[in-house]
Order: sequence, then C-alpha cells, then structure tokens
Amino acid sequence: MKAKSFCYTLLSIGAPLTLAVVEIFHPHPHDLFQLDLRTWLIVHYLQIPLFPLSALAVVILLRELPGIAACFARVAMFIFAVSYVAFDTAAGIVTGILLQAAKSSSAPEQWQPAVMAVWRHPVIGGAPGTSPLLAIVGSVAWSVGTTAAAWVVWRRRDSLVAAILLVVSGLGLSIFKTHAWPGGPVSFGALALATAWLQWQGVDRSRSDA
Repeated sequence: MKAKSFCYTLLSIGAPLTLAVVEIFHPHPHDLFQLDLRTWLIVHYLQIPLFPLSALAVVILLRELPGIAACFARVAMFIFAVSYVAFDTAAGIVTGILLQAAKSSSAPEQWQPAVMAVWRHPVIGGAPGTSPLLAIVGSVAWSVGTTAAAWVVWRRRDSLVAAILLVVSGLGLSIFKTHAWPGGPVSFGALALATAWLQWQGVDRSRSDA
C-alpha cells in the first residue's frame, strides 16, 4: 500500500514538474526555417507522454473523491490529453520532420508550402497568432479541469493553498496562449506545487494526529 502511494506521489508531482522544466526549453518559433530543430524535436517527443501523464496527475489528485466536480475534472483531463497530444504531434513533430527534410534537400524553399500547410492549419496548426481548434479545446479543457479540481480540493481536502495553485495552473495556457515559456512552466509547475503541498499537508496532519 505504501509503495502504491509512493508511486502515485512520484507520478503526480514528477510528471508535471518534468513537463514544466521541459517547457522552459521549448523554442519560440518566430521563423520556422531558423529553428533549432534538435531542441524542437526533443521537446516535442518528450511532450507526447508528459501531457497525458500530467493530466493523469490531476486524476490521481482526486482519487477516491466523489462528486460531480471531481467527475467533471476527470473528463476534462481526458479531453485535454487527447486533444493536446494530437495538436502537439502535428504542429510540433510533423512540422519538425518536414523542416528537417527541407534543410537536407537541395531546394528547401520548395518545402515551404507543405510546411506552412501544416503550420497554419485551422485544426492542428501551431503558427503564432492563429487559433487551432485542437489547441483551444485542450487549453479550455485544462482550465475547466484544474478549476473543478481546485473546487474539490478546497471543499474536500480543506486546502486553500492547493486550490489557488490549481486555479493558477488552469490560467497559464489560456492567458499566455502557449505551452512554451511562460505558459507551460506556469501551468504545469503550479500543478506540481499543488500536489506537493497536498502531500506535505497530509503528512503534517498525520503527524499532528499521532
């Protein structure tokens, strides 16, 4: 039982914390053809497991807690995981692979229409200033899920600090409109802090009761 609890704690803190650190190194794509493609692809490959694991961290946070808000948060995290992984795979990895092929060819400019077709796509694109559908769905689902989780944590676990951190987590992607710095580190870092606070609060209360 203790081993299971340790695994839950490790995952619920470690996954969002790792993702927050990874997002610090996420390149800002001002000019696609000038990107550091090695860093770009490493970051996006790491995000494939870290996005759903961070969503799972919220679900773990709410384990065994009943109620409509908790159920709502779990559904929202599922929507976030599916939509954001699909969006980031296309906008990040597919774009990066096309750019690699373009740079290794004798005529990289001929690849530009194909690259930009993905980059500016209204559903899966990632171009700054655009609003790709999957990114919007994912960001909204994250905000809704973490806000619902904040309500549950406040009401069921009596932790205002963790609730505030979860609200901050929900605002990062929506306010900054990016999972690169500062949006991603704020969102996922705040989730890791909320989980760590709840863990510390639980340990502190057990010591007090003892």
